[in-house]
Amino acid sequence: MEGADNSAFFVSRCYYIHEHIFFTMKKIARLIFKIIGWDIDKTSPEGLKKCVVVMGPHTSNWDFVLGKMAFLSYGVNAKYLIKKAAFFFPFGYFLKRMGGIPVDRSKKNNLTSLAAGLFKSCDELFLVFTPEGTRSYNPNWKKGFYYIAVEAKVPICIAYVDYKNKKGGFHSVFNPSGNIDEDITKIKKVLSQFEGRYPEKGVHV
Repeated sequence: MEGADNSAFFVSRCYYIHEHIFFTMKKIARLIFKIIGWDIDKTSPEGLKKCVVVMGPHTSNWDFVLGKMAFLSYGVNAKYLIKKAAFFFPFGYFLKRMGGIPVDRSKKNNLTSLAAGLFKSCDELFLVFTPEGTRSYNPNWKKGFYYIAVEAKVPICIAYVDYKNKKGGFHSVFNPSGNIDEDITKIKKVLSQFEGRYPEKGVHV
């Protein structure tokens, strides 16, 4: 019984430390946003445990940094699918700490099923995608994020970074209707309201 009690105590302490560290990171992220003159959208994903996050407009590498800080400010530890080849020393450690999940794209695996499996195996998961697939203007979005949401049976959250108004965060959430073209047009209309670091490369409807 003593061993079981010690194990339970150890687990509870680890959980407490994890929660304390994450709470500290949340406060730091909010402070950094304030220092650089940015605001966090008041729309909160509170109560939501799993979703596919579509983030845009994606025109700069800074989008990743600002997006990560915005997610942390909500208390959300966002995750990203990144090709396994990028996880080399010492950058691999940094990528994992930033939420990167290595994916081996050299093998003929079904990325949709793989990602859907992650949702089933995790109690909480916010998986972020930039459907443009490039920092340049691209009207032909990759649709993988949508198929993942449908297969995993999770909602889609729309998140943004708006350089013009210096604001970012979550905008809204919806369940895929099954009409992919209609739903993607809906997302584009939302994200077209916001200005990327390079406006000409942003989302246009």
